[in-house]
Amino acid sequence: MALMKLKTGRHTSALKAARKSIKNRWANMAAKEEAKKLTKQLLEAISKKEAAKVKELLPKVMSKWTRNGNRNIVHHTKASRKIGRLSRAAHKALK
Repeated sequence: MALMKLKTGRHTSALKAARKSIKNRWANMAAKEEAKKLTKQLLEAISKKEAAKVKELLPKVMSKWTRNGNRNIVHHTKASRKIGRLSRAAHKALK
């Protein structure tokens, strides 16, 4: 639906809504992928017991999941669960 001729008529709002939903879908998928990528990096650092990297990544990961939960990209309880489990694993690794 990219760059269609601008129409004035009955269904213009539906066409705009369709364009917006495609754009939002791509943005949401990108946000999810970013959170997953950072989570994977954090888990790798935890398994290697790299304390400095864990301390650097944990706030970033928590921020990404919180933001995704607040924006309804993922369900807020899923985001909270991810944060809790990652935080627990990180603190266990730092001991």
